[in-house]
Amino acid sequence: MKKVHFVGIGGAGMAPLAQLLLARKVAVSGSDIEFNSKCQQLSQLGAEIFTGHKETNLAGDVDIVVYTSAAAADNPELLEARRRLLPCFRRGEFLAEYAKNYRRVIAVSGTHGKSSISALIAAILCKCGKNPGFMIGAQIAGMPSCDNGIGDDIFVTEADESDGTHTALTNFIGVVPNVEDDHAWSLGGVEVLDENFRTFARKSEILLYYASPKCDRLFAGHPHAVRLEQMPESFAGSYGFQAANSFLACRAAELAGCDEAAAVAAAGEYPQVKRRMTLHASSPACTIIEDYAHHPTEVARSLELLRLKYPGAKLTVIFQPHRYARLERYFDEFAEVLKAADSTIIVPVFAAWCESGSVGSCELAAACGGTALDGSWEDIASGVAAGISGTGNVIAILGAGDIEQLIAPLTARLCGSAQ
Repeated sequence: MKKVHFVGIGGAGMAPLAQLLLARKVAVSGSDIEFNSKCQQLSQLGAEIFTGHKETNLAGDVDIVVYTSAAAADNPELLEARRRLLPCFRRGEFLAEYAKNYRRVIAVSGTHGKSSISALIAAILCKCGKNPGFMIGAQIAGMPSCDNGIGDDIFVTEADESDGTHTALTNFIGVVPNVEDDHAWSLGGVEVLDENFRTFARKSEILLYYASPKCDRLFAGHPHAVRLEQMPESFAGSYGFQAANSFLACRAAELAGCDEAAAVAAAGEYPQVKRRMTLHASSPACTIIEDYAHHPTEVARSLELLRLKYPGAKLTVIFQPHRYARLERYFDEFAEVLKAADSTIIVPVFAAWCESGSVGSCELAAACGGTALDGSWEDIASGVAAGISGTGNVIAILGAGDIEQLIAPLTARLCGSAQ
């Protein structure tokens, strides 16, 4: 390949791929609706970035086009690429092609925990001297989100099930922490999603997974399955779901040749993934924590861990539903798990591809006994702060959309400054 053009280059999974190509001296161009921080970084590394989608963005020397699954079928750059008969790959399909540069691929798929587990595996392998290549769809404290590594032995990556492209990868180790029916609506149903996970398993020489009725059914008969029957409550200094992630990552690293004790020691130096149980501020009045939880199971596990870490605290949850389709599918489950908080505030839905739905934030607030707040993030921060009094408050900001924009104004009102 000589020049690759990315449609939606500023996305969390697209930008690291572009960065890996630039490090290999491949020419890169790309476009996105907004010129975000990832676009700025890529531009500084030598990529040609366009704001907005136009057929003229596709230069004559482009020989491959990679596009986000969120791109519309009538995207002018895709239409122009197909008119020219250029090879066009969805992000996950191109990731699978890129991974062929390495002898052993370790891919993490599943409904929850992909970013954290793949980041842990990559960090452990680095600490153990394996020098892996890796690509993580999130920012990580203390290490980059992507790197080509040294040599061509191991490549660690997330494998996204939401568009079915995890089936494109051929893996030395396939890691599956869990499987639920999230994203089934975008794939054509639960049966399609299940069959995709079976395909992911079949294309993994070794399959590493946590036991559950669904995973046991989907992965029955795999010739080299490593079935972990029980999730630990604590491991390598972590607790709750973070301990489960850490234990799974260590097992994957051991299967890749790391010493067990060295892997556990490395896991104890956990690389904090941005927006995953991230402590933003603390004062006698309150502690502010952010988590990416956007599925009922994730919300439940987050609240359980917060109760474990902060026993006796008054727990206020600020939740942003992510996608109307997900809110509608799991409405009753969301309402039930959010009742575990002492106080719940629901902010407007982060639409993500669909602008409306049959239920929204007001309905969810009513169902869980919470309060719906609307307006700017400054307005919402003022509304939240007005309801916080006394000491020993824990405020959990949950969601996968743009709710992170609430952190700065809320922290300024309640804690003065972030830690």
